[in-house]
Amino acid sequence: MAAMTTDSTPFSDPEAFERAAELLESAGRITVLTGAGVSTDSGIPDFRGPNGVWTTDPDAQAQSDIGIYMGDVNVRRQVWSQRRAHQVWEAGPNAAHRALAALDRTGRLRALITQNIDGLHQLGGVPAERMIEVHGTMLWVRCTACGLRTPTPEVLARLDEESDPRCVECGGIQKSDTISFGQNLDPDVILAATHATRDCDVFLAVGTSLTVHPVAGLCDMAMMAGAALVIVNGEPTPYDDFASAVVHDPIGATLPALVARVGASASH
Repeated sequence: MAAMTTDSTPFSDPEAFERAAELLESAGRITVLTGAGVSTDSGIPDFRGPNGVWTTDPDAQAQSDIGIYMGDVNVRRQVWSQRRAHQVWEAGPNAAHRALAALDRTGRLRALITQNIDGLHQLGGVPAERMIEVHGTMLWVRCTACGLRTPTPEVLARLDEESDPRCVECGGIQKSDTISFGQNLDPDVILAATHATRDCDVFLAVGTSLTVHPVAGLCDMAMMAGAALVIVNGEPTPYDDFASAVVHDPIGATLPALVARVGASASH
């Protein structure tokens, strides 16, 4: 019988869905890697998809370069203005976020590694101790000079008076506590992601283009450690040919259906 989505529409490749479901059902430990595609149903655009931020406005990518940000006050002003208007402040978790929280409740979620900076996984119910945010979080701001962390809304509230709000402690340049191009990833965070990747039966990559390294390389690491790679993404990825199962259907329908199978298996 063909697998069905939650809205009773057949998957484009029922056999691929079934392979993915069987792998997840049989797994004792599942490590998940998520990207921007998980949050698009919450109204937050991705970066590299057909309607992505960098696809529709190639100049926007330059604003994520640490050298340009630090060296150009006008870029910082533009970034702060865009941060205040960002969709995240009105967004809520969607079906995919809630499905991953449900996966955690089955007891099989080893860790959730995310490239997202929006905090929606935690709002959706995934415990903080299970989260590994490799690109940081936009919910906090960090001073590039003294390291002071401040909740982002507190900094945004100053924009009416200061277009480039400086650190209240040292006057240093502040930026969202996220990883920009030209910045190194936090080695402790990457170590945690590495341990979770090597300690799973299935490595599930959801909503990520798998083109940004070193995070995309976690797929290689998982397979070398003996885990099955399962990919759920709207667009093809460079790892599709190496995965044990690939599902190219809407994430908001696919992920809840897969997790429902895992939950049914866990209850038996």
